[in-house]
Amino acid sequence: IGSLVDARQERLAEVALEIWDLAEVGYQEYQSSALLQAELESAGFSVEAGIADIPTAFVAEWGSGEPVIGILAEFDALPGITQDAVPERAPLPEKGSGHACGHHLFGAGSTGAAIATKEWLEATGTPGTIRLYGTPAEEGGAGKVYLVRAGYFEDVDVVLHWHAGDGNSASPSTSLANKSAKFRFHGVSAHAAGAPDRGRSALDGVEAMNHMVNLMREHVPMETRIHYVITSGGSAPNVIPDFAEVFYYVRNPEPEMVKELFERVVAAAEGAAMGTGTEMDYEVIHGLYNLLPNETLQRVMWENLGRVGGVEYDESERRFAELIHATFPDDAPPLESAGEVQPYEFVRRGMGSTDVADVSWMVPTAGLRTATWVPGTPAHSWQAVAAGGTSIGTKGMLVAAKTLALTAVEVFTNPALIVAAAEEHVERVGADFVYDPLIGDRDPPLDYRKIR
Repeated sequence: IGSLVDARQERLAEVALEIWDLAEVGYQEYQSSALLQAELESAGFSVEAGIADIPTAFVAEWGSGEPVIGILAEFDALPGITQDAVPERAPLPEKGSGHACGHHLFGAGSTGAAIATKEWLEATGTPGTIRLYGTPAEEGGAGKVYLVRAGYFEDVDVVLHWHAGDGNSASPSTSLANKSAKFRFHGVSAHAAGAPDRGRSALDGVEAMNHMVNLMREHVPMETRIHYVITSGGSAPNVIPDFAEVFYYVRNPEPEMVKELFERVVAAAEGAAMGTGTEMDYEVIHGLYNLLPNETLQRVMWENLGRVGGVEYDESERRFAELIHATFPDDAPPLESAGEVQPYEFVRRGMGSTDVADVSWMVPTAGLRTATWVPGTPAHSWQAVAAGGTSIGTKGMLVAAKTLALTAVEVFTNPALIVAAAEEHVERVGADFVYDPLIGDRDPPLDYRKIR
């Protein structure tokens, strides 16, 4: 099946780099989503667009009957970071966002894997359904959570995914649950020098909240992570702002603890409003579970990654990589590690979060990372954007596409694997588990990337 991916490698690279250039942020990925849909339609998939009340979300399907294998595809960029595809810092002033997490590669690579799997099913006459989920707004928008809530994974046997990275690994791992909200304070404007007594500063409310939450950090479980950014704080020092907004993330390994910590942050916001004479409201933006590993599937994914192997640089790619590598600390992994596959081990906890997690609580799920970036590259960095816009990124993408396709084929041809994965999944979630999304019943926040 690797040859089926190779046959499309030039087109997959074109698609990935076009999405890299578009760099559309969460829920605004209209062109990127349409591009992937067109590729799948041309390959014979039926496509349903605009699912779960999200214009850029879609599901593409080929085949019929069981088993049903899903592959996830992302395509949103990050705001506030731009970079040309060169090995030195070179922002692109005309762009407000960039693919610093490699989702352009994620979307195109998963699409390539789905098409290759479809072609294998067709050629071999193997029964079953291959399904590609176009999932927008992973970066803080929880796109997949709305698809889970709407029931789009209820008939799926196994879900596969991957992510850009600086190495090749397919070990089982977990992540942090995460809930976010925008806290909005409303005050009274006045001249800051001429009539300060007439004003009530919304920014004071934000700053008082931030101070109280920072005091709270001493009294939370040590694995907790809390981050914020002031998204609106006024326009002029001599005008007391009547509106200010702060955007918070609250993370912890356990969803129930996230709920508890989030309510403490809300209480801090309420106290800040009371103390500053302002009013406060908040909007939950996203909420994610922790990633649930499935070792039955991960072992198969890891074995297939070993069959495919890592990323080998040609001469020009190595020169590019050496210049990028020179910007990292001395203890960064060597360039040669891009060609290696990391050993299989249980990674107890990653400190990031992903909306893949909610899928993993509903369906046995497995993923991998490949070396689309120069070894030592942190996610959300200019170095990630740079390498992702070159053949280094697309080579790593092809490793992922082949590994996903090989794993899908193994699942289609081994019913016992599906049974074992399902048994492990039930054991992990518990027989009495009822899914309660951390987003509640809110509609998708289609405008969450817009700054007020």
